Amino acid sequence: MAGHLDGDVTNARLGPMSSVGSPAPGSRASLGDVARLAGVSPITASRVVNASEAVRPATRDRVLAAMQQLGYTPNHAARALRYGNFNTIGLVAHRFARTGEARTIEGVVSAARAEGYTVSLVDITTPSSDEVTAAAQRLSNLSVDGLVIIRAEGMTPQNLVLPPGLPVVVSDSRLVGRMPAVGADQESGARQAVEHLLALGHPTVHHLAGPADSRPAAVREESWRATLEAAGRPVPPPLRGDWTLASGYELGSRIADDPTVTAVFAANDEMAAGLLRALHERSVRVPQDVSVVGFDDIAVAEYLWPPLTTARQDFGRIGTELVTLLLVQVRTGIEPAGQHVVVPVPLIVRASTGPYRHRSTPPSP
Repeated sequence: MAGHLDGDVTNARLGPMSSVGSPAPGSRASLGDVARLAGVSPITASRVVNASEAVRPATRDRVLAAMQQLGYTPNHAARALRYGNFNTIGLVAHRFARTGEARTIEGVVSAARAEGYTVSLVDITTPSSDEVTAAAQRLSNLSVDGLVIIRAEGMTPQNLVLPPGLPVVVSDSRLVGRMPAVGADQESGARQAVEHLLALGHPTVHHLAGPADSRPAAVREESWRATLEAAGRPVPPPLRGDWTLASGYELGSRIADDPTVTAVFAANDEMAAGLLRALHERSVRVPQDVSVVGFDDIAVAEYLWPPLTTARQDFGRIGTELVTLLLVQVRTGIEPAGQHVVVPVPLIVRASTGPYRHRSTPPSP
């Protein structure tokens, strides 16, 4: 057998053979062991491991049978050292319980799997530059080819330190324009929601806003305000929630008791769902008394009563675009600096919105 193992991505050889084709007791099988047992050259065995088509089917079957018999598994770290990649993507995320984050992560994992990559996930407690820097370092130590950062809203480019040469993409963060990024068209989605309600004759639109530390919430609120101002309509003080059903329900009590409110744009569907319950419990009809629009189009939105009008975010596509943009860097070594992929956010009109009707007095509890 030739000593040169061209294309070998094996576990290190550990000791002499106890018999032909079998490793010594206590040692791990190497690709050379597999090759001997299968009666092929190490180069041929390596081609089978690397899924090369330049191997006869019968030979491939013989090598695969030898691998199974010996319990051989490829050494992916050795492959990475030889070929320059680990087939692993690092993912830094915050607040997994949020629907948007969870569904975006799901989209990233699905897209990575389709490309033959696995995902290593690190959760951070706060989206600060220090935490993201530490998470990126941990992931680089785990040998990743690139990094996806989800909603790292507290980061600043001046304080963020990433491993040199590590490809990175971001989603909806303040680094948009400075690093390759993917995000939904938050501004357009919010504008469409407000314009839809104004077109139904409502004199203004109240806003159930997201938390003050959220960049997407801020963009939606800014778009709501700008759309009302452009239409010459009064801008009511926003009611600030925290993305949860409970906050929508709590603020919904105030909305139900205010007869001047006839249209509400909620910054996400969960808060809109909480609002719908609060209105129902106080005999405020939707949409006859109050029209409600959400944001995200989560799975439950069309099954609420009434079915919720909402701006649809395609989280699966966002995840796919993040992986695509990252793998362009991984495979070419070229960073598309400042590239920003914008995913459209269409308005999905359902039964929770209707024409304006005057509310004269608060309903009875």
